[in-house]
Amino acid sequence: MTNTNSTVVSAVGFHRAFCTNTYYRSFKENIHTEVGSEKVNVTLIARRCTRRIGTRMWRRGADPEGYAANFVESEQIMQSKEFTASYVQVRGSMPFLWEQIVDLTYKPSFDVVRVDEAPRVLERHFHDLQKKYGAVVAVDLVNTHGGEGRLYERYAKSIEPILSEDIRFVHFDFHHICGHIHFERLSQLYDQIEDYLKKHRYFLLNSKGERMEEQTGTVRTNCVDCLDRTNVTQNMIGRKLLESQLRQIGVLGDNNEISDYPEFDANYKVLWANHGDAISTQYSGTPALKGDFVRYGKRTTQGILNDLWNALARYYLNNFADGTKQDAMDLLQGHHVSSVSRDMPTQSKGLLENYASFRLALVLLLAAVIFMVISLRRGTISVC
Repeated sequence: MTNTNSTVVSAVGFHRAFCTNTYYRSFKENIHTEVGSEKVNVTLIARRCTRRIGTRMWRRGADPEGYAANFVESEQIMQSKEFTASYVQVRGSMPFLWEQIVDLTYKPSFDVVRVDEAPRVLERHFHDLQKKYGAVVAVDLVNTHGGEGRLYERYAKSIEPILSEDIRFVHFDFHHICGHIHFERLSQLYDQIEDYLKKHRYFLLNSKGERMEEQTGTVRTNCVDCLDRTNVTQNMIGRKLLESQLRQIGVLGDNNEISDYPEFDANYKVLWANHGDAISTQYSGTPALKGDFVRYGKRTTQGILNDLWNALARYYLNNFADGTKQDAMDLLQGHHVSSVSRDMPTQSKGLLENYASFRLALVLLLAAVIFMVISLRRGTISVC
């Protein structure tokens, strides 16, 4: 059962940076369940940074001060047996200057801006993270080929000078390893960061309010949008940390997992799926892709069809709605800059390319509608 109005512990996390006007709460939801004879309350809170707000494709990378687009702090709070535990992890766009110029193509090319400044901007970003959270392991989920591959290479090269015991970089090619259905292979990523998670622990208070554990580091996860692949990965990390907390206070046995308790498992999946959908809707205008795996623990036909529909909806929003929305956000923050480049005539070659891309998008949209009609008809037949 999900209850969004329950009273939860406030300011449990180990740093209070998010209590300033730098962050605002963009999601809060909690679940109540029982594990054996013990009651367990789990709350998930997402706080979005206000320093580089914007919409997908129109606000990418970091600004010169090191503030990253779509930067969100997610805190998972557990209460049981008069213990209170917390774990904080973050997501955000790759922290150097890069962009995508919307041009009607389905996936506009990535451009790294002012390449020579990338190491400086990235260093400022991670220095800020260290002040707030301590140690940081940066988990990069993008592809190693194509445009994403170029971003990965720039990220890896720029972060290399500041790598240390307190700053680690782990690249995990999500699409190559997990494909579209084998998300259980994320266990390979967990094996790479397990030692880090155990070393830097989590926040834990006993019934007397005494601090038993302290979180001394965080995980920073990114893909390109920091939505779909990122939410699946953060869900895995949150689950592993929650199991460790429940084992320490004696709610779970040494060999038990959340999946051993079906009701708890189902509610926990829905909690993280709703979290991903909320963040995705704010940034892209649609729920998260791959949400069926987070919500049900497996990929489904309906989930794949939903992903196709949401991907097409994102294409429309990117090209025909988000630009105006971005201008409004920039205007309200005092960052709006008039540009004549948007009104300049496009070369004929660009027009032909854009027309071809638009036709491709239209074909994909029609295909999505046909698939949805077939799916609905099959569902109607089975009910009858």
